[in-house]
Amino acid sequence: MYAIIATGGKQYKVAEGDIINVEKLGVEAGETVTFDQVLVVNNGELVVGNPTVANATVTATAVKDGKGKKVIVYRYKRKSGYHKKNGHRQAYTQVKIEKINA
Repeated sequence: MYAIIATGGKQYKVAEGDIINVEKLGVEAGETVTFDQVLVVNNGELVVGNPTVANATVTATAVKDGKGKKVIVYRYKRKSGYHKKNGHRQAYTQVKIEKINA
């Protein structure tokens, strides 16, 4: 059984027991999170929502917060001597999928 959920502007294919990194949710480690934007559920037969599946939720537990790998942003304009180097590390929350309720 798997489901496709939407959170943080992205879509994730999840199954029970999966550990995924999603955009930072602002919850403490060990807290329960419920995702109600379930787009697709497959438990033997495929159920596609319009846009979401009615009465379907995915329950997960927050494992930890963290930051991703550094991405270098380098701006440069030729002939003018302008250059600027910046770095960015995106914050994420790691969650473990506990149950798919469909």
